[in-house]
Amino acid sequence: MLAAVDEMEFAAVREAVGVSESVLSKHVKTLEDAGYLKLDKRTFLSRQRTWLALTAAGRKALRAHMAALRALMATAEAAE
Repeated sequence: MLAAVDEMEFAAVREAVGVSESVLSKHVKTLEDAGYLKLDKRTFLSRQRTWLALTAAGRKALRAHMAALRALMATAEAAE
């Protein structure tokens, strides 16, 4: 989802993925620690909001992961 946008609000990602806040937070923390995500906390209408964005390293890792999945699919299709 984040690859298609510059940034997305945490709550919007949580709702779209359909997981609890704690589950998403754990994954976000792992990706942030790996340098793939950056978080930006902002106040909006007196409430703190968290925005998520892929870093350049995150976009590169995602492209590599997608290429590996495509290669696996091509191998599986060739074996049929």
